[in-house]
Amino acid sequence: MPELIPPTPRLHSSWLAAREEWGGEADMDGAGLGSDDDVDSPEGFAAWVDALHRRADRTLPVEQGRVHATYWWIAEGDTYLGAIDLRHHLNSFLLDAGGHIGYSVRPSARGRGLAGRALESVLHEARVMGMDRVLLTCDPGNTASVRTIERGGGVLEDVRETLIGPKRRYWIDLWPASPRARRAS
Repeated sequence: MPELIPPTPRLHSSWLAAREEWGGEADMDGAGLGSDDDVDSPEGFAAWVDALHRRADRTLPVEQGRVHATYWWIAEGDTYLGAIDLRHHLNSFLLDAGGHIGYSVRPSARGRGLAGRALESVLHEARVMGMDRVLLTCDPGNTASVRTIERGGGVLEDVRETLIGPKRRYWIDLWPASPRARRAS
């Protein structure tokens, strides 16, 4: 059964296999991967995983251009299926183009509802952190993300040109609980 777990060096080989599925230049949204991160060697990968954990600690400074964020991996046993992150606040870039939450699912694991279940869990975490609403963005042609965000309660604010291309921008109000949480109660 897939679950959200903290990033772990244990999944190094599976993570590398997932990256190969995406292709070398593809964005792995929600993974927190920077262009200068060494993820190929076990030592570099472990250092990167440690950096992901430190980014969630609000008592520590974050790298230039980043905000505090919590990262989770979608995993099934020893298989990395994807990632999702919750950015604790927005800087100007995230407000324009990136949002509070980013996620991606490896190509071979798509179509199983993993992104929707991960989003539902992270919306809960955002509520626990005291957030009132969150911003999510996606490319206009990404119909799977559009469906995931809208099913999660996303309301389209606009479609705009950003520094990284056109983006659909959605807000999800966290209070009261999301539509799924209301249906479950």
